[in-house]
Amino acid sequence: MSTHSGTGQQTGKPGTFEQDGAILRFHGDWTLSHYSELSHAVATQHNRNTAYEADFSALGQLDTAGASLMVKLMGADRLLDILDRSQPPQAQKALLHAVASSLNMPPTSPRHSNTVMQFLGNLGVNVSNIAREHLLLAGFMGQTLATLFHILPRPKRWRVTSFVASVHNTGLNALPIVALLTFLVGAVVAFLGATVLDNFGATIYTVNLVAFSFLREFGVLLAAILLAGRTASAFTAQIGAMKVNEEIDAIRTLGLSPIELLVIPRVLAMMLSLPILTFVGIISGMFGGALVCSLALDIPLTQFLSIVHRDITLQHFLVGLGKAPIFAFLIAVIGCLEGFKVAGSAQSVGEHTTSSVVQSIFMVILLDSIAALFFMEMGW
Repeated sequence: MSTHSGTGQQTGKPGTFEQDGAILRFHGDWTLSHYSELSHAVATQHNRNTAYEADFSALGQLDTAGASLMVKLMGADRLLDILDRSQPPQAQKALLHAVASSLNMPPTSPRHSNTVMQFLGNLGVNVSNIAREHLLLAGFMGQTLATLFHILPRPKRWRVTSFVASVHNTGLNALPIVALLTFLVGAVVAFLGATVLDNFGATIYTVNLVAFSFLREFGVLLAAILLAGRTASAFTAQIGAMKVNEEIDAIRTLGLSPIELLVIPRVLAMMLSLPILTFVGIISGMFGGALVCSLALDIPLTQFLSIVHRDITLQHFLVGLGKAPIFAFLIAVIGCLEGFKVAGSAQSVGEHTTSSVVQSIFMVILLDSIAALFFMEMGW
């Protein structure tokens, strides 16, 4: 129980009370240090108390613990009425009046929420938050593009060292995992195609299935998703840690642009790395499919390549590769933006790192779906 600084003259004696006819007389200190014995005495007597006057002349110190016991003993309404008619010391009267008034307030009944209205309210809040996030992302993308076009004609302002380091981290270090994953997915797609097409006696079209899927979709999509989870999170964590350590403020204090110094090299590195990783993913995935075709369908590698050369045009390769820079730009911008949103704690870094990965993967899949519909309608 919270306590108020004691009011009244300290007697050193524990508080007591006695009823003298219609008057209830208080003695000693009614404070937290004597709360246990006072609480026991009040619990045994408050239902039998019929006094309608009180004598506070022998009362020593009083705090909120003792005042709450007096309210329990006499009742809030009766104590407030007595205080209006009696003249205890001003400090004690103010404390008793405040405690009695607060304990006399009726409990507020819980508001019964309408499930439908609550759902609609939450839906509106979520839609508003999503719209705000997309507006912020659009503004940050515009700021990034404006800064990029501003420094491109000025080679002296290029951050070559930072760019090369970002290419190494985002591109070269990701090559093994991209190659392995696309190889395995290519093998799985070939197995699946062979199983389904065998029912129609058309297992030879497994080659077309693998080639079409990796040239147009799987190569760029798998590479982009891997970079969204691997690199976007790294961008957010790096910039977020700088934000926590106030390094971003130091950069601005020096008259430098954080966008130019931190964002542009990462965005350009991602836009260079993802097309390369997409190409590696396409080759690796088709090699995985070719291996399965060779082992399970008796389609040798030379025949596999011959079918690809005969049936698959360059257009499908360009469709897949053309999406890579767009995905790369989006992933890098989201990762950097979430880093700038970090508030100032390690927990905030973790939250925004998770958010950058989720947003990047979602936006990549969304844009890929829109692009697939667009290319289908255009006949490309």
